[in-house]
Amino acid sequence: MKLKFTKMEGIGNDYVYIDATKEDIRLTPEQIQKLSDRNFGIGSDGVIFIRNSKSGEFQMDMYNSDGSSSEMCGNGVRSVGKYVFDHGLTKNTRPTIETGKGVLTLDLSTDGNGKVQMVSVDMGEPILQPSLIPIVWPGTDPVINQTIEVDGQKYQFTSVSMGNPHCVIFVEDSDKFPVHEVGSKIEHHPFFPKRVNVEFVTIRGKDHLYQRTWERGAGETLACGTGACAVAVAAHLTGRAGRKVRIDLRGGTLHIEWNESGNIIMTGPAKEVFTGEIEI
Repeated sequence: MKLKFTKMEGIGNDYVYIDATKEDIRLTPEQIQKLSDRNFGIGSDGVIFIRNSKSGEFQMDMYNSDGSSSEMCGNGVRSVGKYVFDHGLTKNTRPTIETGKGVLTLDLSTDGNGKVQMVSVDMGEPILQPSLIPIVWPGTDPVINQTIEVDGQKYQFTSVSMGNPHCVIFVEDSDKFPVHEVGSKIEHHPFFPKRVNVEFVTIRGKDHLYQRTWERGAGETLACGTGACAVAVAAHLTGRAGRKVRIDLRGGTLHIEWNESGNIIMTGPAKEVFTGEIEI
């Protein structure tokens, strides 16, 4: 069949978006892998279906490039907001999107042509209870500055869920760190029964951080929005930053604020790259 799609990206975190609001489109893991392949397909970090929702205006149904299902993506949900507004599915500049983290409210900022440029997302509260992240860990206290061992090397980490699990590790120089080797092993570490996204973070200045992310089911990506939220939480909990931070990623910059109320606000761009049809 021929499949209509739109390629979008949020600071380099790119996905294939499929409008499934009028037709219930479902793909197999193998088809998702084919679409995501950067040599033989469209090329992306995964596929996101935009569906109708009973609890929000729309639902984000997300899959990693390996075909596995994922609960949440901060950069992905910003692009969903841009898609539904720019493509006329809604006129609401504060749409609600159902995700694996729950129903999130977006604030859309448009340019002079009425197209969405920047999106702020209320990401809700971070999840710190070990059993809900999930992480195999004794007790119910948050996992902050604890030790994980990989190939005989010990690292201090903080574990946070933003609807999907994260392991945040602060290192001296993220660019020189062996992200691929260590990230892939931590992703499959016995601590994390549903695997985990791993952030390697360097302090660049006061409330200014730099992160690289090894994403569960996708490998290293240029950006990770939920990861940036987890990094902001970990930085504050470990005394490295305040509640409002700038986080640079390889694909661009996000601004994260962990409000006193407990909710996290993420602000960043969303862009449409191209649209087309592909035989699948």
